[in-house]
Amino acid sequence: MIKVGDSLPAATLQEYSEVEGEACSIGPNPVDVQKASAGKTIALFALPGAFTPTCSGKHVPGYVQHYDQLKAAGVDEIWCVSVNDAFVMGAWARDQQTGTKVRMLADGSGTFTQALGLTLDLTARGMGVRSNRYSMLVRDGKVEALNIEAPGKFEVSNAETLLGQLNA
Repeated sequence: MIKVGDSLPAATLQEYSEVEGEACSIGPNPVDVQKASAGKTIALFALPGAFTPTCSGKHVPGYVQHYDQLKAAGVDEIWCVSVNDAFVMGAWARDQQTGTKVRMLADGSGTFTQALGLTLDLTARGMGVRSNRYSMLVRDGKVEALNIEAPGKFEVSNAETLLGQLNA
């Protein structure tokens, strides 16, 4: 399992874009985790699934709400990672009105989550293997803080916890 001081693993996530922009076409675009995190401070949080109650009602909205405070504390980007496909993450971004505040990144096959050692087996609940709920502060590709939730909990992976760690 990844720990504080480790580098993020080599992986490619997918990001859905509805608008063509500089270096990004409409549709899913690959995001090389190591290149995208190089030289940046990232507030990264992950959750079991798009459109699920805690994820949609608390987790994502908290990061959207605290965007300005996280930026003021030195965060360059906020990443939300889930074991869903890029189209689902794009639809969820619209639903959650994340705009340019939170990058909704798809780990469709769970390879990034597996490389971190943070999978959560929800097969018995009909959801397959997903991501555990966690947050991490990443500076220049290295994990500086890691907050992993106990199963079924939402206590330490919220935006307020990462904000406190940034301001400590």
